[in-house]
Amino acid sequence: MVSKTLSAVWACFAVALLAAGCISIAYSINWAMPNMVIQFVIDRSFLKAGLALGGAYIFTFVVAFVAVAQPTAVTFVLAGLNWVIILDMLMTLVIGSVIWMHTLKEQSMYREKWFVADPDIQRAIQDEFRCCGYASTTESNMAMGGFCADSTIVAQQSSCQQPFMLYADWTLNTIFTAVYGFQAILIGLFLASCCMINKVTNRAERFRKIDLKRGGGGFV
Repeated sequence: MVSKTLSAVWACFAVALLAAGCISIAYSINWAMPNMVIQFVIDRSFLKAGLALGGAYIFTFVVAFVAVAQPTAVTFVLAGLNWVIILDMLMTLVIGSVIWMHTLKEQSMYREKWFVADPDIQRAIQDEFRCCGYASTTESNMAMGGFCADSTIVAQQSSCQQPFMLYADWTLNTIFTAVYGFQAILIGLFLASCCMINKVTNRAERFRKIDLKRGGGGFV
């Protein structure tokens, strides 16, 4: 029989994975809502990846629940769970790494996006951070309106590059750090499942040997 301590640890990791899945889906849906600043910072593919990751985690939790609901002598279900967890870990590593690589080229990436962005998006960012223009307030293609409606006020304001980049950098760093944090949960659940498989296997083998010594045919 698996110890209560090991069962509790395993259950904690399983519930944590369920929570991670719900968080991933909730934030992906929330950030998909109409918000020009968020949609400019976070690529739409990241939101789709967040939904996929959250769905995978919840599916893994269901598989885990089915695994522990089986008789303790059955280990192949737990082994199957571990293969699902391995797939989750690979998916998490890829998504986290892609987001991390985006942080390495933020300056050039957002500068290019700014100059091809719709004026409404530029105005939304200028209003949000109370700034005008991206690198300079004298840019010829700066979107006028909102906070930057008056040209005399524009000349006294700072550009948006620094405050926006601080926000974008913090947002992306928070996302990929959270994704890598989910990886820690997966590793913990994987190791706990391995321990449970080992305990169940050793117990079954011990009883099989005892039964053989008594002249029986082994446990079924």
